Amino acid sequence: MYRVLIVDDEPEIRQGLRLKADWADLNLSVLGEAGNGMEAMERLACEAVDIVITDMNMPVMNGVSFLEDCRRLYPELKLIVITGYEDFHYARAAVRNQARDYLLKPVAADELMAVLQKVKEELDRERNNRDQQAVIQWRLSQYYKEMKEHFLVQLVKEEVEQVDALKERAALFELGEWDLTGIHVATAGLRERTGDVPQLPERTPGKLRLPFELLGREFAGRYGSGCLVFRDPNYPGLVHYILQDGLTDMPQFCADLAACISAHLGFAPVIGYCGVKLGFRQWKEGYMESLLAWNLSENAAYPPAEGKSEPGAVLTDELTRTLRRLLIQGEWGCFGQTVRQELQQAFSQSRSRFVKLIFQLYLLVDGADGAPAHGNGHAQQLWLHPEMVHKLDSVDKAEQFLLKLAGRAHRQLQEAGDPDDSVIRTATQYIDGNYMYDLNLTQLAKRFNYNSSYFSELFKAKVGRSFMAYLTDIRMAQATHLLVSTTLGLWDIAELTGFSNASYFSSKFKKMYGIAPSDFRLNPPEKFNSEQPKK
Repeated sequence: MYRVLIVDDEPEIRQGLRLKADWADLNLSVLGEAGNGMEAMERLACEAVDIVITDMNMPVMNGVSFLEDCRRLYPELKLIVITGYEDFHYARAAVRNQARDYLLKPVAADELMAVLQKVKEELDRERNNRDQQAVIQWRLSQYYKEMKEHFLVQLVKEEVEQVDALKERAALFELGEWDLTGIHVATAGLRERTGDVPQLPERTPGKLRLPFELLGREFAGRYGSGCLVFRDPNYPGLVHYILQDGLTDMPQFCADLAACISAHLGFAPVIGYCGVKLGFRQWKEGYMESLLAWNLSENAAYPPAEGKSEPGAVLTDELTRTLRRLLIQGEWGCFGQTVRQELQQAFSQSRSRFVKLIFQLYLLVDGADGAPAHGNGHAQQLWLHPEMVHKLDSVDKAEQFLLKLAGRAHRQLQEAGDPDDSVIRTATQYIDGNYMYDLNLTQLAKRFNYNSSYFSELFKAKVGRSFMAYLTDIRMAQATHLLVSTTLGLWDIAELTGFSNASYFSSKFKKMYGIAPSDFRLNPPEKFNSEQPKK
């Protein structure tokens, strides 16, 4: 609500003004009263006020001096002047000091309501303009771009369950309509030169990674908002593109992208892409198919038929959760047996299905701890050196490769303690990276194949806080950062930090910090000034 201060030296007039307007209906609230200009200035120095209704003929500090000080110190304040016929010259002084309107005594209720309505509409327009400017600045900020890219990575790597909630969040990043749009996912990467082709030490794919990415992003700009670019932090050598279907011919897009990069870097990138996918639920499948197509492509920018012949995931969601739990807890007998059974079944069906299963199992193992891979061993090698997958031409070889990788992942998970410690550590890492989404304990327990009641007790015992308390702390830390570092409104901040609405966010914030979010923004405690957002 907009806040109103009534200034008049006569208590009866102040009370009359309170009674003559339906403040709530206008989304206004009377913050308080003052008996003269000096008293009013003291209140304005301590409290945020949007509208002042003031008499002009007052003791201590007259209305003219009061208006002049308001114009000088609070230029955005909306001033409504009350004056009598005998003091009509005050109205001219009010106009000079940018008062929005004036009322003659005795003030009629309908006239007061009409003036308040006009001023309220003006405040609405100004607020909308500020909000629009804030959103524009926010969308231009690097932090917004990073959050948008993080959201894209989540879309292509996580199972989509609540599409409606996801579309609401997508709207924050101007992606709401993409759920209704057919898309292609393309994956591009540089490969080491082989054979007799000379290669300078300073011009290897690894050292050209940054210019390769920047050139790709600049190229995608040709297609405006119809082409999205992102990197998966687990695979820093690859750049991914999501292109709206019908915007251009995909083989031509890939050929033009390859030509652009080759002309500047002297390397011809390998590019693979998926067939048309419709709806957020299919983006993960499209991402997997583009990775597979890239891996199976040797030198041409096209998806081989083999890479497109097996649409859909090979592993079911339930089996994925089971394997993740077996890996984290180190139940190698069951894990190895399950992996071998799946490999044997896929191998007997087709080569492309077998290769796709290897990639899915690799992604599951590589992301088992919930954090990006940073190792220089087998992690990342399957993408940076795709010829490896061609060497995995039997069930035994594939099983050996995957179990070796799984063993290393499990040892990393075990560094801090027992299997339950690993599970909870992975769970907290998942929360840290996904706090902005609609998380709940049942969903998290299901992810690790645990009973929700047992998982709740385990989480509290290991973390020292309940799941909800931990999640709220993470969200609030991010909210404080957005309050002090952006001009976003409370609705946007609530949405970006995972709270259901601005009212609930404000209530939780005040309960936690003892101060309203708007007051926190105006005067943040010193300890929050340098706080960085959680990623």
